[in-house]
Amino acid sequence: MKIIKTKFKDLLIIQNKNFRDSRGYFKELYKEKLFNRKFPFIVMSYSKKHVLRGLHIQKNKQQGKYVSVIKGKIFDVVVDLRKNSKTFGEHFTIILSEKNCKSLFIPAGFAHGFCSLGVENYVTYSCTKYRDKKSENGIMYNDKKLKIKWPIKNPIISNKDKKNMTYHQYLNKKK
Repeated sequence: MKIIKTKFKDLLIIQNKNFRDSRGYFKELYKEKLFNRKFPFIVMSYSKKHVLRGLHIQKNKQQGKYVSVIKGKIFDVVVDLRKNSKTFGEHFTIILSEKNCKSLFIPAGFAHGFCSLGVENYVTYSCTKYRDKKSENGIMYNDKKLKIKWPIKNPIISNKDKKNMTYHQYLNKKK
């Protein structure tokens, strides 16, 4: 397992190890001793091809997330919303897939989203805090201010995500 730093403070790419043989493979996803973080809340999503989820953040009870793809391939996006960060307002993108064995550690204070590129996409999220429905917020995935170049033109989006606020609205929203 190799940890790769990004220009975003504490945003880390993890190159996992895959042990293959004639039966299949065994993959290491996380080693607590390398991160010194606990993840009390672990969830999974399944998405068909071209589903776009996000951009999600919990405004008051922010979560750090460790994201891994168990099956499939996603275009993963995070936006730094930490007001005192040198990279505030900037975004980072990466392909996470079953084949490339990469995971992403996203520190608290980032909005997160992805679009699914494989036919079937199973994604796990290990979270540093429990979900707080009252604190959930979303920013429009295609907000022009963010300048994210999504790899698909007509994503499948939930009704909830269609109602996400603009980046400007999020920044000006009262806690």
